[in-house]
Amino acid sequence: MRRGENRFTVSGDFRAAGAFTAAGAFTAAGILACLLLVACSAAPRPAPGSANGKSATFAPSAWTGGPVVRTAFGELRGYPDRLGTLSWKGLPYAAPPVGDLRWKAPRDPLPWKGLRDAAAFGKPAVQLAPLVGGVIGSEDCLYLNVWRPAGKETKLPVYVYIHGGGNTTGSSSMINDYLGWGVAAKSKFVFVSMNYRLGPFGWFLDPAITDGAAITDGDAITDGDGADSASGNFGTLDIIKALSWVHSNIEAFGGDPARVTIAGESAGAFNVLSLLLAPSARGLFQAAIAESGAQNSVSREAAEAASADLVSSWFVRTGRARTKEEARSAALALPREELSALLRQAKARDLVGLRKGGVTGMTGWPNIIRDGRVLPLEGYDLLKGGQWPNKVPLIIGSNKEELKLFLYFDRKLSWKAPLYQAAARYGSLTWKASGVDEVADAISAQEEAPPVYVYRFDWGAPDASGSSPMPGDWGQRLGAFHSLEVSFFLGTGTSLGPLFTSTLFTGANRKGREALSADIMAYLASFVATGNPNSAADLPPWPRRPRDAAGAVAAGGSVGVVFDATKDAAQIGPLREVVTRKGVMESIDADLPPGLADAVKARLFIR
Repeated sequence: MRRGENRFTVSGDFRAAGAFTAAGAFTAAGILACLLLVACSAAPRPAPGSANGKSATFAPSAWTGGPVVRTAFGELRGYPDRLGTLSWKGLPYAAPPVGDLRWKAPRDPLPWKGLRDAAAFGKPAVQLAPLVGGVIGSEDCLYLNVWRPAGKETKLPVYVYIHGGGNTTGSSSMINDYLGWGVAAKSKFVFVSMNYRLGPFGWFLDPAITDGAAITDGDAITDGDGADSASGNFGTLDIIKALSWVHSNIEAFGGDPARVTIAGESAGAFNVLSLLLAPSARGLFQAAIAESGAQNSVSREAAEAASADLVSSWFVRTGRARTKEEARSAALALPREELSALLRQAKARDLVGLRKGGVTGMTGWPNIIRDGRVLPLEGYDLLKGGQWPNKVPLIIGSNKEELKLFLYFDRKLSWKAPLYQAAARYGSLTWKASGVDEVADAISAQEEAPPVYVYRFDWGAPDASGSSPMPGDWGQRLGAFHSLEVSFFLGTGTSLGPLFTSTLFTGANRKGREALSADIMAYLASFVATGNPNSAADLPPWPRRPRDAAGAVAAGGSVGVVFDATKDAAQIGPLREVVTRKGVMESIDADLPPGLADAVKARLFIR
């Protein structure tokens, strides 16, 4: 049996809380930021060039092949970047959400006069710093970046990448893995990345902030700012605003607004999946890629409770009350206008600093709110009913050993311990069950469903004989860990900054590693251009998810592909694994001694 032909199949249903949501410990790229510091409805969209009922000053230019372009808001000067690409960095796609615009839906940026230099990235959103603690970033964070291959080509496919970080940390420039020159040069795409509001600035729901706007059955009673601001989903709205900017302006960079693919890893994938459900994102993208994502969302009630608790904590911290109970009563007693003014005048660092972030900086702030306007009250149940608004082709998958990254940073647990390896195995299977197979099967079961293509990324994981392309014992320590696939997908050849790159990526595994990245990028290039990964030449076929994936596996069929490589060559094989949460639970009890089984469940927050 070739590597990648894992026939392990489980079925059923069980629940794991915390480990696989943005509110839990195991989320996106807070670990990446940690390593960076160590290393150093079909709601009508505005017409292009307009938003909020106001005409922009300029008409975007056609692509001319040079570094100077004109968007709807002014002229920009870009610069040469790696591998023969051009880049434009730090482009404002919305007005700074500061002062009265804190906790408001994003608005158009002000046009500028003259030629704006686009050489530097915008500031990251306000967040807790990993490792060292403290608050970094700025509320003035709504900027995006563009890369494209130098040349005259127009109508290039557009690849929009959403960074990870649990929706409480991270930025589009946090690590070199996120930079777009690899995709732009190797796939001949226009690549776009953006920052968006995080934590309590990105998702916040309090009556004083929403000005009493009530959302019922998808409708809202609103003030002049509109129903979107009453949703609390400001980070989600930022991403939609960035997509609207792409729709209106990307032709100035030679991109095709009718061929836009959204992609993201971990929390970035949470956001990608949530946009499938967002009516106001309809028509803004034509395909989606979700790497190591989850069906992450919270109810309005949960978001309101977290927001109220933050307000109470702020009252106590600033001496307005002695206890949270007293603070809540005091907040409720204030006129909404007065409380709103107080909260909008609060220092950003004081609000963010009310939550603890641990080594990664991630705070577990609840995000992606099922508000009934921007996102449906039903959440991901819409997939099962076939009623989600953005039915586009989807690539979705996870890494074989997602949890090893998080376990590795737990210094109280040795990688040699049975608990380490067992938690990594069963936790990663649970991640796949919830974040991949349940989503893929819900969509694929529908009549006239868009195609879904599933992968599992195995590079680095030890094979049946214990061999890994990673040096020494790193396959056992880290293996195919969470976020490792990012540089393979984006073609940067790095891994979480210099620390892991120099340790894991060696001359001995370079040939196979680069071959695997090239093959993955060829599949993705085909998918972004056509909605089907199978026009890539000389690669194994990537089957779309069948309607009955479990039945296909039982009959010996394939339900996707496995990405792997030896030290010298790529190995892409059939995926013969369908995982359910109940099945993982049953396997834990059947395969492990009772004491170890209980310890794994406790580690994974399994109830």
